[in-house]
Amino acid sequence: MAAPAKAPERSATTAAPQLTIGKALNHALRAAMEADPKVLIMGEDVGKLGGVFRITDGLQKDFGEHRVLDTPLAESGIIGTAIGLAVRGFRPVCEIQFDGFVFPGFDQIVSQLAKLHFRSQGKVKVPIVVRIPFGGGIGAVEHHSESPESLFSHTAGLRLVSCSNPVDAYWMLQQAIRCDDPVLFFEPKKLYHTGSLKETVDPTASPDPLFASRVLRSGTAATLVTYGPSVRVCLDAAIAAAEEGTSLEVIDLRTLSPLDLEPVFESVRKTGRLIAVSEAPSESSLTSEIAARVQQECFYSLEAPVLRVTGFDTPYPPTKLEEYYLPDLDRVLHTVDRALTW
Repeated sequence: MAAPAKAPERSATTAAPQLTIGKALNHALRAAMEADPKVLIMGEDVGKLGGVFRITDGLQKDFGEHRVLDTPLAESGIIGTAIGLAVRGFRPVCEIQFDGFVFPGFDQIVSQLAKLHFRSQGKVKVPIVVRIPFGGGIGAVEHHSESPESLFSHTAGLRLVSCSNPVDAYWMLQQAIRCDDPVLFFEPKKLYHTGSLKETVDPTASPDPLFASRVLRSGTAATLVTYGPSVRVCLDAAIAAAEEGTSLEVIDLRTLSPLDLEPVFESVRKTGRLIAVSEAPSESSLTSEIAARVQQECFYSLEAPVLRVTGFDTPYPPTKLEEYYLPDLDRVLHTVDRALTW
C-alpha cells in the first residue's frame, strides 16, 4: 500500500471561517481524517469528482485513493464492504449518493450493520457512518428526493441524526464518526450550498452532545418541533407569527434515534400546543411517534390535539408539484392557527 498522502497543515492563527452546510461537512470530514488515519470515505464518485454535491471535494487529492475510495454503483456492496472494514478496526464513512439509492443497501443496514454488536454479544463494534443526503427542494424526482428516516428509526442497533445548520453539520459529523455505534447521518441536501445560512464555524469551540435536541427559539403560544430541512421553515414561521403577536417555540430534534423528547415535553407543558413538521409522509412516521409520546406524557397540559405538517402519503411527485408536496410557511402557519383556535 502506498504511503499516506500528508494532509495540508493549518495555521493556528487562521480565523474561524464562514461556511455553508456543504462546506462545513467537507471540513468535518477533513478534520476527522486528520485526527484518525483509520477514517475512510467510500461511495460513488466521492473521489475525483468530490461527490455529486461536492461534499468530499479535494479529499482524495489530499489523503489518497486508499482513504477516499470511489466504489462501484452498488449500495449493498458499499455497506457490506464497510462492515468488513469496520470489523478490522477502520471507521468507514459511506456516502449514499441520493436518499432513494439507500434501498439497495437496506438489507445490509438493518440485517447486518444494526445487528452485529448485539449478535456478537458486544465483542464486535461497527463504527460506520452512512451519510444520506435527504429531502426535496432540488427539483428532482423520486429516488432523488426521499425522506426514508422513518424506515430506519425503529431499527434496534442504529442511531440516526440530522443536521440543519453549518455548526451542527461540522460537529455532529465528527461526533458521529467517533461514535462506536453505526450512525445514519441525514443531511438536508437543499440547504447544502445556501449562502444565506452561512455561519461561523469555530473548530476550537465545544459542541453540544450529539444525541440531544435543542430549543432554537423560545415561545409561549405553541411549540414547533422539527428536524433537518424543515427547521428553516419553522424558524421563518415563528418570525412571521411574531409579527402578528404570536409567540412560537421552535425545537430542532437533531437526533432521530434515540429521540430526545424531554425538551419537547417541557415546552408543551408551557405552551399547551404542539405542531410536528417533517417532509416525510405522515403515516407511521417520526411525527406519529412524537404525537403519541407527547399525548402520553403531557396529556393534561395539552390545550389542543397534537397537529402535524408533513409530506403526503404518496410517492414523491414530479418537479412541478414539489412546492405543493413539501411543508411550507403557509401550511405551518395555517396549522398553528388551527391549534390556537381549538
